Amino acid sequence: MSAYQSTVPVFIATLTNIKAWLDKAAAEGDEAALMEARLAPDMYPLPKQVQLVSDSAKGCGARLTGIEAPAMPDTEASFAELKDRCDKTIAFLESLDPAAVDAGITREIELKFPNGGGMKFDAQTYLCGFVLPNVYFHASMAYAILRANGVNVGKLDFLAHLAPYVYAPPAD
Repeated sequence: MSAYQSTVPVFIATLTNIKAWLDKAAAEGDEAALMEARLAPDMYPLPKQVQLVSDSAKGCGARLTGIEAPAMPDTEASFAELKDRCDKTIAFLESLDPAAVDAGITREIELKFPNGGGMKFDAQTYLCGFVLPNVYFHASMAYAILRANGVNVGKLDFLAHLAPYVYAPPAD
């Protein structure tokens, strides 16, 4: 499996699923309350969880290809704005050259933090040990926030991208 196959389709599927969760939330919940909702006082609220999925996905694509990620200020204040951010991230990911993503697996990846610190990885560790866990963590937190606040999302919503592979059990 290539670096591209391990990242871009996974990120696009996750962002697409998040958009569907937000649609359910809009139909079933109190948008203002959900935009402030969090699982614990010291955890990020729903918008930040979605923003971090977006940032992780576009940052990975940019770092592996050696290009600049599109800037997206964290100002989303509605489900529509969060969905638009997902769409912009998906469009960026779809613009990436698969060969360039694959070639990036030999890069050294350096993350710089605002406080002056940072982290350095070989690309494989960055991808498998940092990015993928972060994407799934923050997507899971967004899902859990919605579910904990009464939005009717379930495991099939989390795995909705696998719908073409689902088959009915044999009839008795």
